[in-house]
Amino acid sequence: MSKVDTLIESAEITNDRTGEARAGGGPGPASARRYRQVRSTSERLAAPLSAEDCIVQAMPDASPTKWHLAHTSWFFETFILAPSLPGYREFHADFRVLFNSYYQTVGAQHPRPLRGLLTRPSLEQVRAYRRHVDAAMEKLLAGADGASPDLATLTGIVEIGLQHEQQHQELILTDVKALLAGNPLHPAYREAAGRNRPVADVAPLAWHRFEEGVRWIGWEGEGFAFDNESPRHRVFLDAFELASRAVTCGEYLEFMADRGYERPELWLSDGWNEVRAQGWRAPLYWQREDGAWLVTTLAGRREVRAAEPVCHVSFYEADAFARWAGARLPREEEWEVAAAGAPVEGNLLDEENEGDLDASPLHPLPAPAVRPAAGRPPIAQLFGDVWEWTASSYVAFPGYRPPEGALGEYNGKFMVNQLVLRGGSCATPRSHIRATYRNFFPSPARWQFSGLRLARAAT
Repeated sequence: MSKVDTLIESAEITNDRTGEARAGGGPGPASARRYRQVRSTSERLAAPLSAEDCIVQAMPDASPTKWHLAHTSWFFETFILAPSLPGYREFHADFRVLFNSYYQTVGAQHPRPLRGLLTRPSLEQVRAYRRHVDAAMEKLLAGADGASPDLATLTGIVEIGLQHEQQHQELILTDVKALLAGNPLHPAYREAAGRNRPVADVAPLAWHRFEEGVRWIGWEGEGFAFDNESPRHRVFLDAFELASRAVTCGEYLEFMADRGYERPELWLSDGWNEVRAQGWRAPLYWQREDGAWLVTTLAGRREVRAAEPVCHVSFYEADAFARWAGARLPREEEWEVAAAGAPVEGNLLDEENEGDLDASPLHPLPAPAVRPAAGRPPIAQLFGDVWEWTASSYVAFPGYRPPEGALGEYNGKFMVNQLVLRGGSCATPRSHIRATYRNFFPSPARWQFSGLRLARAAT
C-alpha cells in the first residue's frame, strides 16, 4: 500500500466514526475559509511575542513557539501536500527531521528536550515556511492543477490537521506562560488578558445527583471527533453526585491552611513522593510575598483571587484535595454523562474574533453567582476555564482500533501511564471542544490549565 493510500484509509476510518464525510462534504470554499481562520489564529497568538520569546524552551515538556508554528506546517506538508499535490516542492529537506514530533513511521525526529537549541532556522524562515505551505494548501483546496487523489477523500486528513493545529494553539499559550513565569521581570504575554474585573462572589457549591443505570458514552453523530473518543459503548454507573462548579482558589487555600501539603495520609504514595521531591507547597505559578499569595497569569503577576477556579494543579494535588474535602474525583464516564447535551459555552479561547483575541481573558473566571429562588444552581463551567482531572486512566474504549498508517500514531500509542482530563480550558479554542473530548497527561503535569471538580457517591 502506498503512503497516500494509507493516509486515505486512515481518513476514511475517521470519517466513518465521526460522520465528517456526511457532515462536511468536499473541501471547497468552506474548508478553505476554515483553513485560513485556523492558521491565522496561530499567527495572532504568536504576534505579541518577540523573536527571542519564540526560540526559548521553558522545560523539556514544553516547546518553543517557533517550533509549534513549524510543526503544524510540517503536518500539512507531510500528510497532505507531499503525497497529494502534483509537483509540490518541499520547503527544506532538513525540516522533515527538525519538525517531526513523534511519528516514527515517517522518519527520524530531533530530540524533544533539545527543541530550544534550534536557533536556526530563524523565526522569519519558519514564517516563510508557513507561507509556502499555505499557498500550496490554498491551491489544493481550490482543486487546481488536477490535484490527486480526489479532494473529497482528503477532507478527513485536512480536518485532522486543523484540529491538530488547534491543539498546538493551546500549547503555545501554556508553553509561553511557563516561559514568562520563569522570568524575574514578570513580563506579561498580553496586558489586555487581565481586563476581566475581580469578582468578590462565586456560585455556591451544590451537588447534582445522577441515578444508577446503563449509559452510553463516546462519540456518535455529525462533525469531527478524534479516534480515541470512539467507539460509542455502554457503561453501568452507580448513582453519583457531581459538584455544580470547579473548585476555587479560596477553597484550595483552605486545604493549604489545613497543612494539606504536609499530611501524607491525604496523598497517593507516588504523589507524596512527588511533593517531597519537588517541594510543592502551592499550585504552580503561585508565590508567597509579604503575607499574600500572588499568581503569574498571561497578563503578569497579581494577587490570587479566591473566587476563581484553582488552576495548574497536578492529578496528585487534585486527588489529595478531593480526599481532604471528603469527596473524590469523577470518573470520565460520570463527567461525560453529566455533560451530555450541555451547550459548549463558557470561558474558552474566542478564536473567531478577528481582532487580537482581546475578547479572551486567557485565565479561569469565577462561576456565575447564580442563586435561584428554589432548587440548586445549574452545573457550571463544564466547558472552559480549566481542564478537569478525572480518576480514569487513559485507555482504549472497548472495540477501539487505531487507524492504519502514520496517523494511527496520533492517539493510540499514548494509552499508558496517563490520566484523562475533560472539558477544555480558557486556552482551548471554542470550535475544538465537545463533551466526548479526551485530553490526557501524566499524573505530575501542572503546566497545563488543569483544575478539578468534586464527585461523590450518591447519598
